[in-house]
Amino acid sequence: MDGSHTAPCIGRSRLPDSVQTGPHDHLAALIARRARGEFRKPVAAYSAAAFAGFTRTCDPARALIVDSGCGVGESTRHLAERFADHFVLGIDQSADRLSRAPALPGNALLLRADMTDIWLLLQRHACRPARQYMLYPNPWPKIGQLARRWPAHPVFPVVLELGGVIECRSNWRIYVEEFALAARLIAGLEAGVEPFTTDAPMTPFERKYLASGHALYRCVLNAGAAS
Repeated sequence: MDGSHTAPCIGRSRLPDSVQTGPHDHLAALIARRARGEFRKPVAAYSAAAFAGFTRTCDPARALIVDSGCGVGESTRHLAERFADHFVLGIDQSADRLSRAPALPGNALLLRADMTDIWLLLQRHACRPARQYMLYPNPWPKIGQLARRWPAHPVFPVVLELGGVIECRSNWRIYVEEFALAARLIAGLEAGVEPFTTDAPMTPFERKYLASGHALYRCVLNAGAAS
């Protein structure tokens, strides 16, 4: 059994479906095992080149917002307009998705790069975001896919170490619960999971899920002031 089965369709979008009824039973053990070693990964050349472009563009004195897995960049534009005094960095691995991005304000930049590479490069260059967003990441809902979810990924301690206000949103409550649990187990950060709705969707997924009648969930935690 692979941990998931076909879910009924709600409107135009399908709900993540899994045999899990709460956070994965192995999440705590996985985090404990990984705590014994530092995450080391060679940074891809294309990610390093993209990051170098960011460092040439961004004023280091300006507060930074990281929009992880920004897709077509709609959320990046939304954040840049909302936080006009910040610089917003949107990252996605797909050139096709980024090619469909809207025009952005001058305080925003999109990068095609591996997200784990960018988190590691931000850490190495002591770039501390004021805010970080994980908006509707792939939930990988099958039980055997736990390690592919960001809260269970070996890079997640780096995300928390970077600091700032970190917000995760999903239409799968368990994903957000695992996000909150991992933050507590790794860094002692306490944050609740709450349902929410909005009249101003930040991403195409958020708009589609709302139109499909899905419940949405988020966790917002304060991982420390940017420095």
